[in-house]
Amino acid sequence: MTRTARALGSSGRGALRLTIYLLWTLLLIPLQALAVARDWRLCRSLPAFYHRVCARLIGLDVVVRGQRVPDGPVLFVSNHSSYLDIIVLGSKIPGSFVAKSEVGSWPFFGLLARLQRTVFVERKARTSVDKQRDDIGSRLDAGDSLILFPEGTSSDGNRTLPFKTALFAVAARRIDGRPLTVQPVSVAATRLDGIPMGFAFRPFYAWYGDMDLAPHLWQVFRLGGMTVEVEFHPPVTIDGFSSRKALAEHCKRVITDGVARAISGRPAAPAMAAEVAAAPVAVAAKPAQTVVDATPGAAPGSA
Repeated sequence: MTRTARALGSSGRGALRLTIYLLWTLLLIPLQALAVARDWRLCRSLPAFYHRVCARLIGLDVVVRGQRVPDGPVLFVSNHSSYLDIIVLGSKIPGSFVAKSEVGSWPFFGLLARLQRTVFVERKARTSVDKQRDDIGSRLDAGDSLILFPEGTSSDGNRTLPFKTALFAVAARRIDGRPLTVQPVSVAATRLDGIPMGFAFRPFYAWYGDMDLAPHLWQVFRLGGMTVEVEFHPPVTIDGFSSRKALAEHCKRVITDGVARAISGRPAAPAMAAEVAAAPVAVAAKPAQTVVDATPGAAPGSA
């Protein structure tokens, strides 16, 4: 992969992008820190603006299918293959992420994660599941939307790993007497400079296994433009399922199908398009519609 990466990348482009990214990030850190400290509304909207600019800097073209539930709180559930998912989803969803606790201690990116008001969880500590659920629940009660990666780790981008269902217990929460809205979201990197990625090129986006972060990130800055497809699936609530595990299985199934369609280049089937267009949003929102947003859409945060 290294020889191919060198052939595709440009060190000059990488250095320019990295310099602008660092300047942009360092410029916004004090403003976001002040907004968080003062609890200004800006601390909820600024991260999405930051990620949109970062996406342009890095060369990520985010293509959106379906419609995001516009009114929170919403629990967005997504597959996960890279730290770049933070940029991609952060540019399209005004919310915070749920991340493993060690991300908070990472140099630089841990600070960015904390400034985006990330909820940190101990995924391996079963005894603290109740506390973690309550921490997530309190943020939802406050009206914040959250983004959860239930795989618990990142994949190679070609498949969706099994979901961990413990944190789906928060879906039983009722906000102002109504069930919490859960919206599945699929994310897939599909093209590099207009060329279908396939198995060979997808690791340029996906960061998983024992990959080192710094070389992978440098390669991202060096590469040309990458197309990433995001599909917002019809929202659901726990009331439509027999248990949290059944809800998790549904989310995994629709997300897996969305990823498979994106990486194979198949558009959504007409029946699914009709379903998306007709499905009512569970929390006082507009009916969902099938739309495509191809504006360039996000910078590493928490994986």
